[in-house]
Amino acid sequence: MENATTRKMSVREIRQDFPALRQQVYGKNLIYFDNGATSQKPQMVLDAINQYYSMDNANIHRGVHHLSQKATSEYEEARETIRRFINAEKKDEIIFTKGTTDGINLVASSFGELLSAGDEIIISAMEHHSNIVPWQMLAERKKLVLKVIPINKRGELLLEDYQNMLSSKTKLVAITHISNSLGTINPVEQIIESAHAVGAKVLIDGAQSVQHTKVDVQAMNCDFFVFSGHKVFGPTGIGVLYGKEALLDEMPPYQGGGDMISKVTFERTTYNELPFKFEAGTPHIAGGICLGTALNYLNQFDSKELEEYERDLTEYAQEMLETFENITLIGTAKNKTSVVSFHIPGIHPFDIGTLLDKQGIAVRTGHHCTQPLMDFYQIPGTIRASFAFYNTREEIDAFIAAVEKSISMLG
Repeated sequence: MENATTRKMSVREIRQDFPALRQQVYGKNLIYFDNGATSQKPQMVLDAINQYYSMDNANIHRGVHHLSQKATSEYEEARETIRRFINAEKKDEIIFTKGTTDGINLVASSFGELLSAGDEIIISAMEHHSNIVPWQMLAERKKLVLKVIPINKRGELLLEDYQNMLSSKTKLVAITHISNSLGTINPVEQIIESAHAVGAKVLIDGAQSVQHTKVDVQAMNCDFFVFSGHKVFGPTGIGVLYGKEALLDEMPPYQGGGDMISKVTFERTTYNELPFKFEAGTPHIAGGICLGTALNYLNQFDSKELEEYERDLTEYAQEMLETFENITLIGTAKNKTSVVSFHIPGIHPFDIGTLLDKQGIAVRTGHHCTQPLMDFYQIPGTIRASFAFYNTREEIDAFIAAVEKSISMLG
């Protein structure tokens, strides 16, 4: 991330930037531990949304009038902000999508057209459904082989098994950077290097990583990287697909319509240049602009400082939960961040989540769109607390007390 000036990290001051954190739920101060599902929005993002729809609302790339040109300029400036944020080489490698799921489906549909029967795709046992189902659909459609990297009970990939899966038939490896259910940080650089050694391409699901750790797609050397705006303090309905230019040029368009064309006749159509080839129709203009605003908000801070603070929160929460005899932690990888996930034998996660909610604490319960992972642990789901840099140790203390109270009420 490029910081002209670095804002000192003060959690008290940061919390003042987020209006949602100042509310009460059931008469209790809100403790928001559901950041893995979506993050809260700073005031400057809310102001930018209001500014666009109040004053700058116009369609982009088409109009000669002032508002259209202004909106176009702001939209494309946001694309450049995103390029710098993940250190892509070129702005044309940044494709706006609806979110991580949309980006993965784009690659599955478009890159998938380049694959042939018998080709192999590798995913892992800890993937979100969004990084499972599109590949299953593609495999069925194109008669491909889908392989799954197993994990150990700590929630870490069995890398030796992964190495043994790789072959000249492997065409794509699609892997999560950070697990949404476990918090495991996968060794993506090693995974990518091994895949490239056999000629395979690699897609990294960054839905849970861009908000927690510095991402450099060139240093990582991934072929695709996807993430969602709403998990990185921006609006819902907007996301990003990064792809290497040569690969994107080779891929056919995902959808047809306006803006993705160069020339249309009834006989044939020629397609637009990147990135517009993959951006059919009027986009989520406010979303793109305000995702840029959200990243500019983050750019005020030292990313390493934020990352270390969130790791401290995670380690502290995990240590506190380990003091309970009747709690089983799910996901104890040596390298993890921002998520503590746990199961209480004999108590359904939903019941704990409901009681925590009545105490003003927002967590996520269930399978977290990782049903195969829950099947591996032989549980129906977990209680998941997921953190952001605006959370505090004091909130974790209140959370632990509320968990203890909830268990006693249900026990």
